Amino acid sequence: MISFLNGKILNKGAGYVIIRVGDIGYKVFINPVFYADLDIGREIEVYTHQHVREDALDLFGFRSLEELELFELLLSVSGVGPKSALGVLAIAGAEDIKESIAGGDSTLLTKVSGIGKRTAERVVLELREKILKTRLRQGYGGQATDSGGMVVGDEIDALMALGYSMSQARDALRQVDASVKDSGERIKQALKKLGK
Repeated sequence: MISFLNGKILNKGAGYVIIRVGDIGYKVFINPVFYADLDIGREIEVYTHQHVREDALDLFGFRSLEELELFELLLSVSGVGPKSALGVLAIAGAEDIKESIAGGDSTLLTKVSGIGKRTAERVVLELREKILKTRLRQGYGGQATDSGGMVVGDEIDALMALGYSMSQARDALRQVDASVKDSGERIKQALKKLGK
């Protein structure tokens, strides 16, 4: 499995670059935003995903490990192929895409050629929980703590289910008095703050 390349761009084609590593040239498909930043002769480092099919063995390249992980998450959804997943990474940054999925919003995904409304909704349905759990483990977003040091991930989920964004939910919960320990009461108070 090829997971990283470091070499010089030998050539560029439609949506791909050829990276020379030693005496070998690798054809690597890249999203249009990243592609626009690359010039022939430039040294490049890319994280790669090796996609194996019956009739092809393709490499897809990414600037960061975060982009690669999001690409692989997208591929886990039925109906999303590598070209569509690459298209998703071209419409926004990885963090914005994750925020959109975690918030239950599929509109960003429908802007991608090849992803219709139903597929976008399936992506949100299948990946929302995975992204929220990853954020909890990493201490990002869903594992916000209030001034009492209490983890409020479930409370953020409840507010997001009511249509608020992760940042709105997190900010409102941080404003709730630290002496309030009951989760239901914390959500009620956060809703009052959001209603102002």
